[in-house]
Amino acid sequence: MLLVALLVKLTSLGPVLYWSDRVGMGNKIFKMPKFRTMRIDTPAVATHLLKEPDVYLTPIGHFLRKSSLDELPQLWSVLKGDMSFVGPRPALFNQEDLIALRTAKGVHRLIPGITGWAQINGRDDLPIPVKVEFDIHYLKHRSLMFDIKILFLTLFKVLRSEGVTH
Repeated sequence: MLLVALLVKLTSLGPVLYWSDRVGMGNKIFKMPKFRTMRIDTPAVATHLLKEPDVYLTPIGHFLRKSSLDELPQLWSVLKGDMSFVGPRPALFNQEDLIALRTAKGVHRLIPGITGWAQINGRDDLPIPVKVEFDIHYLKHRSLMFDIKILFLTLFKVLRSEGVTH
């Protein structure tokens, strides 16, 4: 983590960490840290909503996202109790459609995770209704064995950089 932090600092202006407002259990907002992969002048919207997201990436931003190394600081959120290792990915505070659908389906009762069932079944490629269907499946079938399966499948997805669009 220290090496990644140093690389972020040496290759771009601004702080090493980006603190993103995310929606946690019970729709409570919390600050989730990530290694910064975007320039400091990037609009505060989901990456897929940017017209040309690659324009905003830092020199090592693409690599950090493809390797998922940008996610490592979220271990802090796990220690604080805002996140778990496995659960639905926390929505951005302004993803109102995702938040509303998750709330209607009861998914908002779960602690969000660093990885989840939707993550290993499409990650950034999934439309919101499909993502929520995977979240519902996780809600109904969660268990220690299911979490272990998701963690192992995540490892393989990360090693292959599957499902990462930017």
